[in-house]
Amino acid sequence: MTYENLLFEVRDHIGFITLNRPKSLNALNSALLRELGHLLDEIKTNDDIRAVILTGSGEKAFAAGADISEMQPMTAIQGRKFSADGMDSITKLETLPQPTIAAVNGFALGGGCEVALACDLRIASTNAKFGQPEVNLGVTPGFGATQRLPRLVGAGIAKELLLTGDTIGADRAYEIGLVNHVVEPAQLMDKAIEIAAKMASKGQLSVRMTKQGVNEGMNMDVERGLQYETELFALSFSTEDQKEGMQAFLEKRPANFQGK
Repeated sequence: MTYENLLFEVRDHIGFITLNRPKSLNALNSALLRELGHLLDEIKTNDDIRAVILTGSGEKAFAAGADISEMQPMTAIQGRKFSADGMDSITKLETLPQPTIAAVNGFALGGGCEVALACDLRIASTNAKFGQPEVNLGVTPGFGATQRLPRLVGAGIAKELLLTGDTIGADRAYEIGLVNHVVEPAQLMDKAIEIAAKMASKGQLSVRMTKQGVNEGMNMDVERGLQYETELFALSFSTEDQKEGMQAFLEKRPANFQGK
């Protein structure tokens, strides 16, 4: 499929997705979100891709939010469809089997912040800005911020950001646990690639099951979550990667994982 609003390439088992609407600061419109959903469906079934890095084109923005010019004339019914369609694509990002890293350059506001929240890790350049300014526009978040943000940073800090519409810088985002690392802009992709490559070098079945354990367990009580972890642990012993990984450890050599 040809993408008009995204760039995509694969290098060394890492998929690189770039939101590519630089004239509008990579604002999320229906077309971009639809393309993102299609692309994630393709990545999901591609075992050659072991990790994904998502970023925005240009130096000013990761994604400055949803496209307000598209949203302004919407009716309630149209707004519901826009939210539901966007939520579907962004949830595909969150539940992608491969680990995902948001490399945030510049603004990640509104829907842009929500895309970053759906990734497993977030790396920010020092010029990154995060926020959920929907209340400034008379609307609520529509792509998951009321659910994902408090799960990541806690309800109190999340409510402050959501209810004031304030924008915060990369250092504050790091303090509250919104981002994992802050680096200079020139080092942003290098840091993302370093972490993605490390993930890609591990046993892929165990990486995917571990991610699944965290994602599913967050929606369970602790007792059920622990039981779920036990089942995933047991399942890992049915893989060739488990035999190879442990044999390599005993033989003091690097493991040759095959994803089987």
